[in-house]
Amino acid sequence: MDLFKKLLLDRGPLGRHQKVEEGYFMFPKLEGEIAPRMKFRGREVLTWSLNNYIGLANHPEVREVDAQAAKEWGLGYPMGARMMSGNTVYHEKLEEELASFVKKESVMLLNFGYQGICSMIDALVDRKDVIVYDAESHASIVDGVRLHMGKRFVYPHNDIEALKKFLARATKITEETGGGILVITEGVFGMSGNMGKLKEIVELRKDFEFRLLVDDAHGFGTMGKTGAGTGEEQGVQDEIDLYFSTFAKAMASLGAFVGGNKDVIDYLRYNVRSQIFAKSLPMPLVIGALKRLELLRTRPELREKLWTIVRALQDGFRANGFDIGTTNTAVTPVMLNGTVGEAANLAMDLRENYNIFCSVVIYPVVPKGTIILRIIPTATHSLADVEETIAAFNAIKKKLDDGYYREQHLVEFSE
Repeated sequence: MDLFKKLLLDRGPLGRHQKVEEGYFMFPKLEGEIAPRMKFRGREVLTWSLNNYIGLANHPEVREVDAQAAKEWGLGYPMGARMMSGNTVYHEKLEEELASFVKKESVMLLNFGYQGICSMIDALVDRKDVIVYDAESHASIVDGVRLHMGKRFVYPHNDIEALKKFLARATKITEETGGGILVITEGVFGMSGNMGKLKEIVELRKDFEFRLLVDDAHGFGTMGKTGAGTGEEQGVQDEIDLYFSTFAKAMASLGAFVGGNKDVIDYLRYNVRSQIFAKSLPMPLVIGALKRLELLRTRPELREKLWTIVRALQDGFRANGFDIGTTNTAVTPVMLNGTVGEAANLAMDLRENYNIFCSVVIYPVVPKGTIILRIIPTATHSLADVEETIAAFNAIKKKLDDGYYREQHLVEFSE
């Protein structure tokens, strides 16, 4: 069979919905300044789908630094991969300041979070090694694990007893192969909002020998006394061997980093192929990240405002009988029961008639029969925004329970 014909017959689990209002459910366009209220198809909507946790995306000081850096340096500088001709004192300064902030001996900048962690996993292990990772790990971790040619085990989400069993199996394997064990989890899981059980995981070192890689994309800047992340929140930052985060969440930018002991970070500098063979992070992003990190360190009121909104939102949902799972972070999933078709109709009603825009998560990302409306609070939202949203959710939940979205086909959506 022709390769392209085969691809287009199936289109994949998400691609098969391509014809259902592309530009509405798939690849929607939010327009205007990054803010709680933006334009969607010409209508102002209250937006809860941007990872602008502490409001840096449009912070006036950040905008000024971004603009000045772009004017002074342009997007071309530095040219070439960092190992060859793309290194600068500013790249090194950012690494030093990040290392100090997350309390790691050394930090390596990465151009992208997804690409970075995927390639980093590939560089860390060979066929003699074993990877043990959480079942709810982000797709970038899963893709990195897929590159691994050795044994791998996936344990049920946050199930420490299952992790112990897999570590015992991994230990037996590595005793035969002469390899090592890499455990991978997240600081904050972006769908459920649960924290990874980092404290319990590092306790397992009493019985097993392994190294720990933590993806803290949603925890960096939001968790911990100083915002240094979930390791700081749980008091185990020193026990995390490799601490990874992206700039795409609390830093509201592009890029990523990984921190750890200097000898290991130096090894990664010479072995992470997605960095060795890719152009260096452009200067405006580096200068902008330095400013963002400064604000993250020196303006705790931004994080405090975020948590004021988080508490109001989550307490309000719980008080109104909504299931938001066991989230203990800013990520707020509202879990409902319904079909894919009901989810589509519900989302359209929420956007068109209540002017609320949030991410709608359906099968195959979650099990059939489950709908998750994922809310991302930010420091730029207001308590009035929270009240408006809870009122709208009360209305659409009643409609869902009454069968309205089964009977009223606002959009045709195949199961």
